[in-house]
Amino acid sequence: MLAIRLADEMWEGVEPGTEALLDEWLVKEGDTVSAGQPVANVVLVKASIEVSAPAGGRIARILVPAAETFGRGRDLALLEPPG
Repeated sequence: MLAIRLADEMWEGVEPGTEALLDEWLVKEGDTVSAGQPVANVVLVKASIEVSAPAGGRIARILVPAAETFGRGRDLALLEPPG
């Protein structure tokens, strides 16, 4: 399983302890995605950011529901590679 998370570079310059908001999922559990495909929109310090799939595969599990906040390094979903 691969983790889908907000890239570390998006957190640069953000105060420690700050959380982002998972605004909406663009996919649901069981959907097949391609590498680089946008899968979610998040808001971090008033900036809207797209989160993309790190690889192709199937969304196995969404760990952070829409409208919930999360901190740096938290897995947002799990991606099951093909095969």
